[in-house]
Amino acid sequence: MKGFIFTWAVFLLLSSHVLPSQAMMHRYTFIIKEAPYTRLCSTKNILTVNGLFPGPTVHIREGDTTIIRVHNKGTQNITIHWHGVKQPMYPWSDGPAYITQCPIMPGKSFSQKIRLSDEIGTMWWHAHSDWSRATVHGAIRVYPKRGDTYPFPRPYAEVPITFGEWWKSDVQAVLTEFKSNGGFPNNSDAFLINGQPGDLYPCSKPDTFKLAVEYGKTYMLRMVNAAMNSILFVSIANHKITVVGSDGSYTRPLKTDYVAISPGQTIDCLLEADQKPGHYYMAAKAYDSTTDNTTTTAIIEYIGNYTPSSPPVFPNLPMSNDTKASTNFTWSLRSLARKVDVPTHVDTKLYFTLSVNLRPCEANNTCAGPRGQRLATSINNISFVSPQFDILHAYYYSLRGVFRKNFPRFPPFVFNFTADSLPATLLNPTRDTRVRVLEYNNSVELVFQGTNLVAGIDHPMHLHGHSFYVVGAGIGNHDKEKDPLKYNLVDPPLMNTIAVPKNGWTAIRFKANNPGVWLLHCHLERHLTWGMDMAFLTKNGKLPGQQMLPPPPDAPPC
Repeated sequence: MKGFIFTWAVFLLLSSHVLPSQAMMHRYTFIIKEAPYTRLCSTKNILTVNGLFPGPTVHIREGDTTIIRVHNKGTQNITIHWHGVKQPMYPWSDGPAYITQCPIMPGKSFSQKIRLSDEIGTMWWHAHSDWSRATVHGAIRVYPKRGDTYPFPRPYAEVPITFGEWWKSDVQAVLTEFKSNGGFPNNSDAFLINGQPGDLYPCSKPDTFKLAVEYGKTYMLRMVNAAMNSILFVSIANHKITVVGSDGSYTRPLKTDYVAISPGQTIDCLLEADQKPGHYYMAAKAYDSTTDNTTTTAIIEYIGNYTPSSPPVFPNLPMSNDTKASTNFTWSLRSLARKVDVPTHVDTKLYFTLSVNLRPCEANNTCAGPRGQRLATSINNISFVSPQFDILHAYYYSLRGVFRKNFPRFPPFVFNFTADSLPATLLNPTRDTRVRVLEYNNSVELVFQGTNLVAGIDHPMHLHGHSFYVVGAGIGNHDKEKDPLKYNLVDPPLMNTIAVPKNGWTAIRFKANNPGVWLLHCHLERHLTWGMDMAFLTKNGKLPGQQMLPPPPDAPPC
């Protein structure tokens, strides 16, 4: 497939926004199959949905239900996760492999029921098995209920902006290699905007996403960070943008020069085409990246007769190691106060340390990680071991030997988590498959604490089945006496993915009112591969509307 220029005129943008039908139930077909794609002057087969990269957008209204029939015509097992969809009482379609389902095997199908509740704005879907989400992903646009309006002026057009990564080599080969040698995965060769690298990469001038805008109009940019391993800084030359939503929830309007968007996160923002007609770069690069130091670009082109600058005007992006720029943006997000229902009384307090660790290499071998060992990650010093039978079915049918229910509320060792130098005795985690049991409707406060073991780094933490309020954050060690006094219980942002800052902490609160098994994990894919995940098991309530629904008849077998 030859590269080509993406130019979206206004009429095309408007015509692409076909809303779902009047019915409450909508249906889509996803066919998982390989297709040839060319990027950076190199062609390879990639796993796609319906042959598209990025994949098709799901259009739905708040509160509706969608049935998506997934046919696996590829050569590898696959699952699909509906990121940010809470799936009330129905975890069976949530998607993470060996947590809520076994993978869909080649030649098999699974009808997934997507149940929306109060989500609004932009979310996304992606593969949740191995590293397939590098190419198997797409957006979910949730429109207001009929008769409702946006809490901001309706934009002239709405534009998907999906950030991704591209490896010239096969992504599964990248995964196999670093899992085998115990070291870091190979760097990606490019970041992408809507599947295109942009003209700063070799051989990529024709492979640039271009957005045609009309002076005086306002455009909604529906941003999704589908990159595998990097928080991204994003900016548009000479233009401010106004953030109005994140993670399927409206936010108080925030005018800003740049965005910091974590893997897994979505951000809705308004772009006013109010500058002198010309060509302007949209650019994205990694924040504090250990995997890539390159920049992807798109071009904002004003419609009209003029002589554009050559090259286009380039934006001022924060430095790649600017922690303050990343946290300042994230900590500036606020909910619309009239929508806030943050728990003020806490039933369950949890404190989870997030660490990069080391595991001993196999006997008589040397691995590629630090000290010749194998890299690992952990939550509360437990590096998650994926079972061979999914936890949800094991719980539902009371099967023994799949998981244990005693995931610790606090870390086993208390030390100066963010110290510059830490003893080697703390480096090796326990490997296990454990869940934390939550009583139905309990109010939960969870403090994430980053540590400096091996290396401190940001951790974008994603909780399935719930949105949560981010009530506090800071650099250093969380102080259980002083820091809660500064929590924001008035208008904290409602999120499903939050970046815990490097050598810092973040406090969230949520209501355990969704019975089932729900994964919690770092959305840096290498950290998930190394074991930075666990699961919550929320019990049923006593009333019928508080109990998990029965499993679907076509759930994939293990």
